[in-house]
Amino acid sequence: MTPRTLSALLGSGVAAGVLVPVLLWADGATRPGYSLWHHGASQLGTGERAWLQAINFVLGGLLLAAFAAGMRRALRGGRGATWGPILLAAAAAGLIIAGLVPTDPALGYPPGQPHIVTASGVVHQVAGLLLFAGLSAAAFVLARRLGEASRAWSLYSRLSGTLIIVFAFAAGIAYRLDTQGLWRPAPAGLLEHLSLLAGFCWLIAVGMHLRRAHADRAAAAYAGGKTRK
Repeated sequence: MTPRTLSALLGSGVAAGVLVPVLLWADGATRPGYSLWHHGASQLGTGERAWLQAINFVLGGLLLAAFAAGMRRALRGGRGATWGPILLAAAAAGLIIAGLVPTDPALGYPPGQPHIVTASGVVHQVAGLLLFAGLSAAAFVLARRLGEASRAWSLYSRLSGTLIIVFAFAAGIAYRLDTQGLWRPAPAGLLEHLSLLAGFCWLIAVGMHLRRAHADRAAAAYAGGKTRK
C-alpha cells in the first residue's frame, strides 16, 4: 500500500465523521414534522427525503470501513491494532445495514403513520446496536494505544466511549417512556443525536491524529533516505 493510499484511507474516517452528522442535522432541521428533540436519527430514513439518509448511511459506512482498513495498516501491530479496526468495521456494517433497511414509523413520524413493529424495523434496531456498541467499544479498546502519544488521548477516548453508550442507552429509555405515555415528548432524539455527536467527533479526531502521525513517519523516512544517499 502506497503512503498516498494509506493517507486517503485514514482521511476517510474524518470524511465519515463530518458527512453523516452534517447531513443528518441539516435534513432533520428542514424536514416537515421532524423534531431533533423527539425523533431518532434513523427516522429520517423514512418519509419525505428518505433516500437522502439511505445514501448518507451507506456512504458513511463505506467511508468508515475504509478508515478501519487504513487504521489496521497504520497501527502496525501492538495494542488495539487488531480489535480496534474490527470493532470499527462492525460499526461500519451497522451503518450500512441501517441505510439499506429502514426503521419503522414511530413517535408520530412520518406524520399520519401508525407506530408499528416489522421485521425491517427489528433488523434496523440490531444494526443501530452494532453501530453504537462498535464505536463505543473501539474507543475503549484504542484508548491505551492512543494514550502512547499523550495521556489526554487516552482520557478523551475513554470519555468518548462512555458518552456514546450512555447517551444511546438513555435514548432507549426515553423512547420507551414516550411510547408508554409516561413522558411526552421525551428527548429520545436529542439523546441519540448526542451519542452520534460523541462518536463522530471521536472519529474525526482519531482520523486526523493517525493521518498526521503517518505523514510525520513518511517525512522522516524520506529524510532518512536522502541522508543515506
